[in-house]
Amino acid sequence: MNLLDSKEWASRVFVDGWRPGSGGDQAVVEPATGKELGRVGVATPADVRRATARAAEAQREWARASYDKRAAVLRRAGELWARHAEEIHGWIVREGGAIAPWGPLQTSFAANACHEAAGLASLPHGEILRTAQPHFSFARRVPVGVVGVIAPFNAPLILSIRAVAPALALGNAVVLKPDPRTAVSGGVVLARVFEEAGLPPGLLSVLPGGADVGEAVVVDPAVQLVSFTGSTRAGRAVARLGAEHLKRVHLELGGKSALIVLDDVDVEKAVSVGAFGSFVHQGQVCMATGRHLVHRSIADRYVGALAEHADRLPVGDPAKEQVALGPIIDAKQRDRVHELVTASVELGARLVAGGKYDRLFYRPTVLADVPVRSPAFREEIFGPVAPVVPFDTIDQAVQLACETEYGLSLGVLTRDVMKGLAIADRIPSGNVHINDQTIADETINPFGGVKASGAGSRIGGPQANLETFTETQWVTMRGDLPAYPF
Repeated sequence: MNLLDSKEWASRVFVDGWRPGSGGDQAVVEPATGKELGRVGVATPADVRRATARAAEAQREWARASYDKRAAVLRRAGELWARHAEEIHGWIVREGGAIAPWGPLQTSFAANACHEAAGLASLPHGEILRTAQPHFSFARRVPVGVVGVIAPFNAPLILSIRAVAPALALGNAVVLKPDPRTAVSGGVVLARVFEEAGLPPGLLSVLPGGADVGEAVVVDPAVQLVSFTGSTRAGRAVARLGAEHLKRVHLELGGKSALIVLDDVDVEKAVSVGAFGSFVHQGQVCMATGRHLVHRSIADRYVGALAEHADRLPVGDPAKEQVALGPIIDAKQRDRVHELVTASVELGARLVAGGKYDRLFYRPTVLADVPVRSPAFREEIFGPVAPVVPFDTIDQAVQLACETEYGLSLGVLTRDVMKGLAIADRIPSGNVHINDQTIADETINPFGGVKASGAGSRIGGPQANLETFTETQWVTMRGDLPAYPF
């Protein structure tokens, strides 16, 4: 049986089972062709209220369940990702416009996330504390309660499961709002997998919807923690709203990651690294290489080779042919990419490759001699654009790398790895990759950004997940009632 047989979920949301969304339904559109692939239910704030009330009720029993029961559900979910991988890959490619390797990357991550989360359930979750009082004192980790997860379109399965799996394993319930543009591969598929894995009803709700649904998740009194992945602009709004309601908010936001290329590298290899960092998944990755800072002595060679790479990369429908780049997610995002490129050229950047599109297919683009005041240098593009800026000294490279509000990822290419690490020490960044491009993630590593890229590493790996999805509770116990002078 197919996991995603549309008879189960067509035009429905997932709240204690499949039911019509209060907002009706909407088409699932293939960006490469504009074709309708199916229909999903659309939630409203009323659905959020229904989901959180049910989640709060179901979570109490789930938190009391033995760790091995929770772990078993997560292990079964991990097996289901592998069993249904090919079917899920098709949805990831067609719904998100991703090239073929993007599917196995996400289902493998999802399977690993569930298996790693299963191990979380049995970790020691407390410590005995010293005390000067005649009582037994200890601290223990307890579930947060109901967790709201708001996930974006670009890596929809990864960016949902990395919060959903550890939250469930540690005894929480989850209300997930996927991006409506990838509601199946970022939402419906999670509901179906955990449904088949035997997760008790009410513990996971999936509510595709607009900003009003996201706001309802943040402000709902039953939601104690919000895990948000998306743009910095939207993240600031979530943070403000969360602060008003005294919510714990985890933010993984945008980036403008720099790749610093020193003059001792093999230029052709460095160009291959840089091209991948800027062009993979059409540049629609928060960690994408947003600025290539290249030593002036090799800058012309680097730009020329990068343009050659860009010109020969095939762009097209990834469901029909083997291509390097698929479509931009929608016309609004394509137009923003083109506006940033055009504005930067008008300010003095030199267009060396690309800068044009056909429908939603944007050619990989190389901009040379990019002015630091231009939007290509300063703003997150979220498109296949590689801005190149030359530097003369390491101090200048560090200054250029720091000249941004973001701090998500950093790459340094050099034969001298200790020099690379010393450079990285001077640049605020949540993630650092010496001799690699800026995009990397694994289920077992802590992940997050600093500055306008987020609130630090609050997800990934056992320590970060335990700290994020549980609360520390202090407990004391006495054998007899104490005597007080009142």
